[in-house]
Amino acid sequence: MATMRPPRLGPWRTKKAPGSMPGTLSIDPSMPKPVIRVIAYGPDALVEKPVESLDELPGLLAEHPVCWVNVDGLGDAEVLTGLGQIFGLHRLALEDVATLHQRAKAEPYGQQLFIVTRMVFLNERLETEQVSLFLGERFVLTFQERPGDCFEPVRQRLRKGQGRIRQAGPDYLAYALLDAAIDQNFPVLEAMGERLEALENRVMDRPDPSSVSAIYEARRDLLALRRAVWPQREMLSALLREENPLFAPETRLYLRDCYDHISQIIDMVETDRELAGGLLDVYLSSVSNRMNEVMKVLTIIATIFIPLGFIAGLYGMNFDTASPWNLPELGWRYGYPAVLTAMAALAGGMLYYFRRKGWLGGKR
Repeated sequence: MATMRPPRLGPWRTKKAPGSMPGTLSIDPSMPKPVIRVIAYGPDALVEKPVESLDELPGLLAEHPVCWVNVDGLGDAEVLTGLGQIFGLHRLALEDVATLHQRAKAEPYGQQLFIVTRMVFLNERLETEQVSLFLGERFVLTFQERPGDCFEPVRQRLRKGQGRIRQAGPDYLAYALLDAAIDQNFPVLEAMGERLEALENRVMDRPDPSSVSAIYEARRDLLALRRAVWPQREMLSALLREENPLFAPETRLYLRDCYDHISQIIDMVETDRELAGGLLDVYLSSVSNRMNEVMKVLTIIATIFIPLGFIAGLYGMNFDTASPWNLPELGWRYGYPAVLTAMAALAGGMLYYFRRKGWLGGKR
């Protein structure tokens, strides 16, 4: 099952005025206010708590080997600026955090690494959310647009001390978060595949105009998913290609696994996009075939009534019966039923002929 979450409340993408000074934070006031939560840990201890004041952060950073600070909501420029001062974030990177249409990327800023990736969620429509991640020597700082994410398995591993995450450094935590965001695409793609399969059956069995809008919605969602995942492969390729001291060599091996996963996801997205594109052709073919069947039935009916109409029109001229050149049987007592019988026999013979030819469902 794909992760469900509340839908967006409005358009949250912010754009600063042209010509603004670099590093300007343009915040939409309708965005949620930041909610900060910290998980500070080492091999033998873990502290998880909400942060009410930014003054608490320096002490947590000094006391624990690794500190994960997660910020849900970007609706307060003062909080973002304060976090930037505490962690020494570059103003350009902080500007990218507040600008929510960034492509996935990885950029070094001095002793820090700034990574942008995207999470995907499938409710009634596909939604993508920007996740900004800062990796330092002793911390990982993540910014999300709003509460709700796919990182709960990582939190559970930290709480229970599963695997090597508590023994490793912040680079392994950054890998685990990237891996969770990437793997979130698999259940979304599975749900999209089931949706496309249902659409295919619907188009084949009961093609109707509403199928067209459903097909276009599926194609639009797949296009949004493609735009989200393609840059992530470029970002991971850059992390693997360019050695960074913040990522230990053993952690880089795990990043290769992330790269493999995103490559699989891209292949699945492309396959689903081809299937969605073919569904429109299938719909048009189904509608055309149905129209051909209707036209065939109407043509057969019209063909049968052509000779019947000719006979009825011929006998409907009502000539005088005294002339020897008049129609036969006009004066015969059983002439009317005889003509009706002849017309029925003619129609039955034509139907039998059409069926023998395979035009009415029979075999040729």
